Amino acid sequence: MGLKNFINKVKQEAEVLTGDASKDKQYTNQNTYPDEAAAREAFEISRNKLFDVNRWSDLPGINSTFELFDEAGNKVNKLLDKGGYYIRIELPGPTPENWVHVTNYKQEENSAEFTVHPSTKPQPAPDEENEIKHFFAKEASSTFKVELNGTTITGYEIGRNEAINNQGEEAGDRALANTLIAEGGWAGIQKLQWDKLTAYLVHKEEAEPNQK
Repeated sequence: MGLKNFINKVKQEAEVLTGDASKDKQYTNQNTYPDEAAAREAFEISRNKLFDVNRWSDLPGINSTFELFDEAGNKVNKLLDKGGYYIRIELPGPTPENWVHVTNYKQEENSAEFTVHPSTKPQPAPDEENEIKHFFAKEASSTFKVELNGTTITGYEIGRNEAINNQGEEAGDRALANTLIAEGGWAGIQKLQWDKLTAYLVHKEEAEPNQK
């Protein structure tokens, strides 16, 4: 890396730490099947895995906890089937809970996906109405997707505009914690978490939850 590139990288990291810059990231896994019939059957299972968000918590090893909630703040045990739901995410270790809002939901013959953005809690208390309960700012997004192309299924986690939520009212009293999580704890497990999830979505055996 040349000196100029090194300086630019350091500058970018400094801007990220102060919430003035963002990152885009993408994680994928693929699995190819012997024929289209087998691939189609596997894809329908992938679709169910994608929308069964509560089941994501059962992935083996170090893993976050994912729980689906409705707009009234009630936990629901069902497949995600539309936009408007909320997901509570608890990272490994002693960190604050994080909330995202499902803002887009789409199913097509050969693809299925949904997008979430950092958000307040569903039905927040009056003194928390402007506080984003997530370490990323509200402009950030994650799209979770499965796609069938011929005999190959691909699972995606697509992160966009991942800036730290450490500025103004939206950060509330979490500004320092959000910075430490985004540049510390989450930075260490993000690749592991999304690689594991996308592998699970395409049925790689080592990513399957333990049977209960």
